[in-house]
Amino acid sequence: MRSFAKLAVVAAAMTIATSGTALAQPQAINVTIAPAFAEKAKKLGEREVNDQIADLTRTLNRTLTRENALEGAVLDLVITDLVPNRPTMQQLTDRPGLDAMRSVSIGGAAFEGTITMADGTKQNVKYDYYTPTIQDSVGSTVWTDASRAYSRLAAALAAGRYVKR
Repeated sequence: MRSFAKLAVVAAAMTIATSGTALAQPQAINVTIAPAFAEKAKKLGEREVNDQIADLTRTLNRTLTRENALEGAVLDLVITDLVPNRPTMQQLTDRPGLDAMRSVSIGGAAFEGTITMADGTKQNVKYDYYTPTIQDSVGSTVWTDASRAYSRLAAALAAGRYVKR
């Protein structure tokens, strides 16, 4: 019984200690696909692309919150390109000759858009990342390099670097 009472006291103290430390986070993160990319997105598969939009949004939110970056900002990002390392389910369905395990390519993603800061100022965003060599793609899952692009974009935004040419 005593150990439970001690645990309750420790838990209450931790709640009080952490209750005042709210993490800064963006007000909104809006991710869409570019009209020019829409046809390619259909070939990749609507479900797969929607999953990637959700993954990008999650990665941005998690990183920017953890780094206390862009508090109150609204991010409007557009995916302009998305390249898988391995065939997606839709691609495997459309082209039965593809091998889900042995078909490997250089993957990555490209983004552009704007950030509206809490004070109303706007910053343009342009970023892309693709694996430099096919050797770097060996052992990758379908979206390894796209996920790497999301993490790199989030880190760049957290560091205040908005444009990569």
